[in-house]
Amino acid sequence: MPEHDIIVIGASAGGVEALIVLLGGLPTDLPVSLFVVLHLPPTARSMLPAILGRTTRMQVAAAVDGEPIERGRVYVAPVDNHLMIGDGVVRVVHSARENGHRPAVDPLFRTAAEVYGGRVIGVVLSGTRDCGTAGLLEIKRHGGIAVVQDPEDAVFSEMPQSALDNVPVDHCVPLARLPPLLVDLVRQKAGRAPAKARTPEGMVGENVEAVEGEFTCPECGGNLVRNGDGAMLNFRCKVGHRYSPEGLEDEQASALDAALWIALRTIEDSAALARRMAGRAAERNQANLQAHFEAKLRVAEERAALVRRALLGTNDGNGTGAVPRSKRAWRPPAAE
Repeated sequence: MPEHDIIVIGASAGGVEALIVLLGGLPTDLPVSLFVVLHLPPTARSMLPAILGRTTRMQVAAAVDGEPIERGRVYVAPVDNHLMIGDGVVRVVHSARENGHRPAVDPLFRTAAEVYGGRVIGVVLSGTRDCGTAGLLEIKRHGGIAVVQDPEDAVFSEMPQSALDNVPVDHCVPLARLPPLLVDLVRQKAGRAPAKARTPEGMVGENVEAVEGEFTCPECGGNLVRNGDGAMLNFRCKVGHRYSPEGLEDEQASALDAALWIALRTIEDSAALARRMAGRAAERNQANLQAHFEAKLRVAEERAALVRRALLGTNDGNGTGAVPRSKRAWRPPAAE
């Protein structure tokens, strides 16, 4: 039987430090191929391959589309591209963002599971929001191993906590224990993919699709289709943008915020124009026209005040508006 020779790693905020510790603790001769996705702004210049290359003697480089998958190498997702896995080859694709990210963790995890099944080990490290949860579930559904950094040990706990809340995680350990754990897991023989996988809430992973007529894609405005069943839902549009429920909520909030700022600017421009026209009418002793524009000015100022309150008065007092997530303690999966 094959070994666990494909390790896929996802991280976001706080992930650079975690990746340095993780890769620095792995032996150079470990017979695996490692794939890394770290969320970065699309305009950033990634120094991650150089940074990680100083922590290990493995070959670390930005992934190149079409290059062969080789053991002893670390493939890092390039900026503004998804890193995916084909049959024996690396795929770097500039396709639609998922949960607002490109690169995103889920495309890497999902394609690794589809191609290599039980040979895959998925690792979720420090990060915000829930990117990686759906992909880690796919790894489990295809017979792979799910590993999560202990949220109490992570700089940002949301990504590992989301995985714990929604995926039957095999191992949840502090960062310092991840390298020896992965070495032990690599030595284990990979099993066959199960027909189904279970989450704490029940069966998921059925590719059920239903058009969500009331939801539209925050990025392109297209109708969203619901995928998934049970505890783990996701939404996608025709061009490929994907969202978890939390990711969709966050992107909707961002789109609303942007729209409100545009509205405020437009209303204030309208108020400035009405103020100028009212002053011009006053200079010409055009009382009726002056009253008309002063009335328009009052309406514009009231609308501007309303929008400004919506923009500046909707957070939780700490400037974030964040709602704390409930936490589910990790327990080792029951023996089959």
